[in-house]
Amino acid sequence: MAAKQNWLKLNEQDSVLVALADLPVGTDVGDGLTVSETIPRGHKLARRAIAAGEPVMKFGIPIGIATKPIAAGTHIHTHNLEFQTMRVNWRLGGAAATPKPANRSVGFDGFKREDGRVGTRNYLGVLTTVNCSATVARLIADRFRREVDLSGFPTIDGIASLTHHQGCGARGDGPNIALLRRTLAGYAHHPNFAGVLVVALGCEDNQVHDFMAKAGLHASERLKPFIIQEEGGTEATVRAAIDALKTMIEPAAAAKREPVGAENLVVGLQCGGSDGFSALTANPALGKAVDLLAAAGGTGILSETPEIYGAESLLLARVTDPAVGEKLIELIRWWEEHASHDNGSLDNNPSPGNKAGGITTILEKSLGAVAKSGSSPLTAVYRYAEPITAKGAVFMDSPGYDPVSATGQVAAGANLVCFTTGRGSCFGCKPAPSLKLATNTPMYRRMKDDMDINCGEIVDGTASMDEMGERIFDLMLRTASGQKTRSEELGYGDEEFVPWNYGATY
Repeated sequence: MAAKQNWLKLNEQDSVLVALADLPVGTDVGDGLTVSETIPRGHKLARRAIAAGEPVMKFGIPIGIATKPIAAGTHIHTHNLEFQTMRVNWRLGGAAATPKPANRSVGFDGFKREDGRVGTRNYLGVLTTVNCSATVARLIADRFRREVDLSGFPTIDGIASLTHHQGCGARGDGPNIALLRRTLAGYAHHPNFAGVLVVALGCEDNQVHDFMAKAGLHASERLKPFIIQEEGGTEATVRAAIDALKTMIEPAAAAKREPVGAENLVVGLQCGGSDGFSALTANPALGKAVDLLAAAGGTGILSETPEIYGAESLLLARVTDPAVGEKLIELIRWWEEHASHDNGSLDNNPSPGNKAGGITTILEKSLGAVAKSGSSPLTAVYRYAEPITAKGAVFMDSPGYDPVSATGQVAAGANLVCFTTGRGSCFGCKPAPSLKLATNTPMYRRMKDDMDINCGEIVDGTASMDEMGERIFDLMLRTASGQKTRSEELGYGDEEFVPWNYGATY
């Protein structure tokens, strides 16, 4: 895929070119074609005349239907292109998955836990069973930071207070409470936490002792529950909780990084604030890195089910077990029905920012989203926040909303997150470090304090896709070994904990 001046042809079957810079009227783009109206950077230009009702092709795949005749050299976007379900025959493993690259003997320095899992960070944490205990949890963390100097304990990364707005006003045995409990259990058990407090009010539907019992969690020196109503109120709970955290410092400080294999790295794959360059640079480059990770025995988690819609066939072609493909098909059907209950459509997913960046339909967005998972075989499909044990490229069900999706991935065991962005998302995800991959150089320069790597170099011509994939993989390993990400340096991660609440969340 080679850039020609300021535009790009992705596939010979395509009816569009992609503008790599603003293309003014009169720009000659070759083959006798001249731009007849200004095309913004990242947007699509018609390569030829397209009839009303004709599929518009990008990457050799339909991304929508022309709503009116489109003249060659004109802008293709929401004013003349719309989503239309174009279900192809789902074939499970019909196209052989790309063979794994040669295995690399690589690893990182991590924290080995008693259960055999490996942490990339070493946090103390405060979780809540319900929104009603959120203020107390924040007070505990804030006062602990003020009162306790952790500078003498360099292996402790700090304290994370993760609150949410759920836990009551729902059936105690209902699906929302069950989903919340599965998410909280994943965090309470996460290898990036050395010690965790769980703060409850006392009268909520998500009763703390029921939650812990059903999650298989037991009170211990590492995991301690507190009930505000039983402790004697806010001040008493805060003081008792801080005292408990102090007892966790010495065991947490005793944990030391040691060399481990890359098979212990579990990476959540996210994209947010996507633009017309996401599918050209950062997403496929991250896919190259995921192939390297899979070859080394590690795990990459693709999620955001509404954002693979229309491109699910690319994943189904990579399954080696038909049962895995059937699970993915079930998820797609569930989401179609889920969207219809809200009188909506999965094409509602592209945000105003996505569209401003050049993405028109969910079909177009999905092509880039799937690219994050690389080309290795798809080995397993999981429910939201379900513990992930398979290796290689896997899929976990989630909404497309980044904080909800990433929360589920971390609950499932991700100890690192890679987040591609074209518009400039600001994000962190404690206790897992989050790397930001910029899709284009102008945004990277504008938001350099928030970005970890510039994948815009691919269209700039200063790095190949394979080279960028290697750089991302090496950055994953360095980050897993303790190198701070931009979001960590800026203090992100406490407010981005957002468990999924079933409803119309896209």
